[in-house]
Amino acid sequence: MLLASTALAGLASTGTAAPARARATGTPAAPPPSGGGFLVGRGVADATGEIAEVGMMGYGRIDQQAEGLHTRLRARAFVVADADGADGGERTALVVVDAPMIFESVHQAVLRRLAADYGDLYTHRNVLLTATHTHAGPGGHSHHTLYNLTTLGFHEKTFAAVTDGIVEAVRRAHQDLQPSALVLTHDELRGANVNRSREAFDRNGADITGYFPDAVDTRSTLLRVERDGRLTGALNWFPTHCTSMSGDNRLISADNKGYAAYRWEREAGGGDYLADDGPGLVTAFAQSNAGDMSPNLDLTPPTTPEDFARTRENGLRQYEAAAGQAGRAGTRLTGGVDSRLVYVDLSDVEVRPEFTGDGRTHRTSKPAIGAAMMAGSTEDGPAFPGFEEGENPFWDLVSNTVLYEVSPELRQAQAPKDVVVPVGAMNGLLPWVQERVPVQLVRVGALYLIGIPGEVTIGAGLRLRRTVAGITGARLDDVLVAGYANSYLHYVTTPEEYDAQQYEGGSTLFGRWQLPALQQVAAALATAMRDGRDLPLGPVAPDISDTALSLQPGVVLDTPPLGHAFGDVLTEPADGVRPGERAEAVFAGAHPGNDLHRGSTYLRVERRSGDAWTAVADDGDWSTTLRWRRQGVSASTVTVTWDVPPGTEPGTYRIRYHGDAKPLIGSPRAFSGTTRPFVVRA
Repeated sequence: MLLASTALAGLASTGTAAPARARATGTPAAPPPSGGGFLVGRGVADATGEIAEVGMMGYGRIDQQAEGLHTRLRARAFVVADADGADGGERTALVVVDAPMIFESVHQAVLRRLAADYGDLYTHRNVLLTATHTHAGPGGHSHHTLYNLTTLGFHEKTFAAVTDGIVEAVRRAHQDLQPSALVLTHDELRGANVNRSREAFDRNGADITGYFPDAVDTRSTLLRVERDGRLTGALNWFPTHCTSMSGDNRLISADNKGYAAYRWEREAGGGDYLADDGPGLVTAFAQSNAGDMSPNLDLTPPTTPEDFARTRENGLRQYEAAAGQAGRAGTRLTGGVDSRLVYVDLSDVEVRPEFTGDGRTHRTSKPAIGAAMMAGSTEDGPAFPGFEEGENPFWDLVSNTVLYEVSPELRQAQAPKDVVVPVGAMNGLLPWVQERVPVQLVRVGALYLIGIPGEVTIGAGLRLRRTVAGITGARLDDVLVAGYANSYLHYVTTPEEYDAQQYEGGSTLFGRWQLPALQQVAAALATAMRDGRDLPLGPVAPDISDTALSLQPGVVLDTPPLGHAFGDVLTEPADGVRPGERAEAVFAGAHPGNDLHRGSTYLRVERRSGDAWTAVADDGDWSTTLRWRRQGVSASTVTVTWDVPPGTEPGTYRIRYHGDAKPLIGSPRAFSGTTRPFVVRA
């Protein structure tokens, strides 16, 4: 196990990669109201964690330590309530976070805080937390050991930023509740994703390959919020990985889905995230069954800095598809909201024949990592050399003879996986991965969302959707998988895809029958919702916060570079720049981890207007970057760049940097630095 633990270092989520108290069980759910009206609230908040000297989550690379900020990460929340029961009727909170994953640690903390604020108004049952799965976000916000290997343990500041951002977004959405219309549209978006695991997909039967003849899920689904005929919010689902930013990138970024939301809210909508009331339009771009969907159309991992352009291009396509749908007629939703959630111990599920597909009963097993998972997704970001997608007989032999002996039961349940790391057995020593996971079903009018805590392939997603649609009578197009929801269990593949043991199959932890087990749970949720019955919450995941290890020390001391004071400008921008050119300044800085500036900014680009200076960009804008560099032991520099956008008004500008320096004794002290004025020419 020790050798296995060493081999796991840096694996995390390679490649490509409810409240403290729940609704009392046994109480019948309220039937859908006849009126069909909704109250809808929208909220957005900053959820950016540490941006320097923290391992980034997604590619599983120990060397990918953050060095600065490209775009801030945000949580966007939509609260939907029955108009006839705002104080006590059914409601749901749909949250989309620019984060690599939602871990159970975050799920538990958010629900505890919402319970403290609102009692049993927001619960396990009706709060759906999902992540965009950006691979350029900071890690360290899980309590499970596996995901903290690349971050040298748990990072309290990042954990607090993510949870604070989610709770703040929900609070704002709660306060924003107003009578609203919800309109649902579906369209097709091509050129924004490709199947990165075609060999596995092609093993599926005609029930899947016939539905996706090009092996790609091109559905773009938009739920828009309208007040008095005016668009005030939108929630889009489209399956593509947030791996447009490469594993060589070192700047925190919201990746393609973050840019899509930014494009709509800020660039097109003119919103200001730092304003007291935030942007007037709130738009979220959520994941669906993105497990085998890559944004890298050439099936080649991107490089940096070329990945910036690829990120923007993919995000722009998602935005344009969604914005186009916002202008079309759609289905106005009625029928209220409803929700169910249960926890299931995926390590020990007896799966009935109607879900296994072979007419026999099967069981899931304790989780295990396959050699193909160690290889990573070669199309988005390979992991460890020496491992391959597909068969790895050498590593199977080594792991089973040198590291441990695989039990016959585990080998049978996991076959044909080459088991490299038996994380289920290791859970007995430390909580490496989660075994009790939440599965959720949320209904908003005719729209059904299946909350799965993992990365679901399009084939697996189709089977889940058909399971729910067949029971509820919903249109298949109106049933979606909400991936990366509430917790994290890695991948979900069909049994046929699992047999190929590509990266996704090697990352399907609970064996060949994991998807049928989840279908069985989804069927129970759908049946209960159809019949108006509640369900017991099940074996809730334990609170393991006391096991989280923090191995990376905090900032001890900041000193300015020799001969300078904090905030001094070491390199001034050029005297004049034009749109399309870059203004760059270097400051005597301090460690950004001293104060995360959540809800604020590390930098501003300002334009002179008379005797005053007006901010035109900050660190949440696509046009700016902040890069931190350590000098010696305790000194550091901060480089701020501003790529002057097309159409920028000519005039006099300056760049300001806001930092916080840690003395040897005491709390960090704020300082700032300002460049000399420079001119933007037409």
